[in-house]
Amino acid sequence: MPANVILFYKPYGVISQFTPDGDWKTLAEFGPFPDTVYPAGRLDADSEGLLLLTDDNVIKRRITEPRFMHPRTYAVQVERVPDSNALEKLRRGVMIEGEMTRRADVTLLAAAPDFPPRPAPIRFRKNVPTTWIEVTLTEGRNRQVRKMTAAVGHPALRLVRTRMGNLTLDGLLPGTWRNLSASEIRTLRGSTSPRPDRYRKKPGRSSRPGP
Repeated sequence: MPANVILFYKPYGVISQFTPDGDWKTLAEFGPFPDTVYPAGRLDADSEGLLLLTDDNVIKRRITEPRFMHPRTYAVQVERVPDSNALEKLRRGVMIEGEMTRRADVTLLAAAPDFPPRPAPIRFRKNVPTTWIEVTLTEGRNRQVRKMTAAVGHPALRLVRTRMGNLTLDGLLPGTWRNLSASEIRTLRGSTSPRPDRYRKKPGRSSRPGP
């Protein structure tokens, strides 16, 4: 049976699961999706953007296991404007819960991305400017991007995952989705390779992408 792989634009305020949990919206409110698919990784309720749903175990492993170093890109609105020192710290890695993050690609964006308005207003502080940065990671520790920007003094106000490997949100709006083509699935299955043994994850590190 062919694999089901769905690219979903997860809206703000939706948890990355089908089963109810309190008053949160779930993935079951969108779709309809095949009964066999589940999220490959996760996005927290207050994060938005690209989420893959699949019943392909190879793709699930490649997306979620840190040894495959699958790249994920996020657009992040932060308080104030990070200077070159803060940006370089994010690139080199920062200490989170006793462990350094891997090197990351971090860019200060010249203009705000053209995202649809968020249903819940962004928290603004009077006389505190905000700006957008783009962050690409090859690991997915719990709420990692938010913890990284907070560690360098720039709390995240809005976070949107825009890309996973070669897949993007192009053509989608929050709450909409599309099936990946056969060629996209083949590319995804073979797009990454395991990192050398000396870089394998240490015990205790979360393997679930959840910025």
